[in-house]
Amino acid sequence: MNKYMCKYFIIFVLPTLTAFLLSFFIPFILGVLLSFTEFTSIIDAKWVGINNYVEAFSNREFVNALKFTVKIAIVTVITVNFFALVLALLLTRQLKGRNIFRAIFFMPNLIGGIVLGYVWQLIINGVLYKFGVTLSYKPEYGFWGLVLLMNWQMIGYMMVIYIAAIQNIPNTLIEAAEIDGANWFQILTNIKLPTITPSITICLFLTMANAFKNFDSNLALTAGAPSRKTAMLALDIYNTFYNTLNGEGVGQAKAVVFFIIVSAIAFLQLKLTRRKEVDSL
Repeated sequence: MNKYMCKYFIIFVLPTLTAFLLSFFIPFILGVLLSFTEFTSIIDAKWVGINNYVEAFSNREFVNALKFTVKIAIVTVITVNFFALVLALLLTRQLKGRNIFRAIFFMPNLIGGIVLGYVWQLIINGVLYKFGVTLSYKPEYGFWGLVLLMNWQMIGYMMVIYIAAIQNIPNTLIEAAEIDGANWFQILTNIKLPTITPSITICLFLTMANAFKNFDSNLALTAGAPSRKTAMLALDIYNTFYNTLNGEGVGQAKAVVFFIIVSAIAFLQLKLTRRKEVDSL
């Protein structure tokens, strides 16, 4: 049986492998190489070494975008997962109409970021107009506007993952704990949270990844205003590519740095949370 599977293995793997090479691996390697060149198209690339990287890190807007994105990611990861877990705990109780509430909280995730950005821009500016300011008045307004928007969009999705995990906890564990006199907080901290640790790992990773690569809602909500101080990394890279003279090489260098940062943070986060999973077993 194993010999038969090995014989035809390449036939079944080849289509997926070809798609992976053509759509991801080859463009990725080409993008890394282009980050060391000055170019307007692939055929006129001129090697400039690490000049693009030096220019990228000497660019104050890029450094500001990096700091701004990290702050957004930290706040969003904490708030999204906290509220998503609270909602999941509430909506796994025997509440009337809980399925309707689940659907309502999940629906914002189905709306595109551009649409959400413009809608929330109208809502938030409508409130701020009463005080004579807008989202572009201070970077802090744009920061909290983005946090609010991203929470509203992602909480429902993470809630569904937490609900699925909580519903898979054996009732016998909870019943045994209740018989032994455990209160709801003890059940939460000693049974539910350790049991759903794999789901916490997934939700932390997804929230962090979505926060770092946010582009569309950032573009629609603030477009980086004022003075690009609310531009996240993806929007800053976009601006470098399309709104800067001969910025293709520098933009590509920023994209490579962006990839390295996100990969490193994701690897560290997964390693730490996986260790928690092992400890909870």
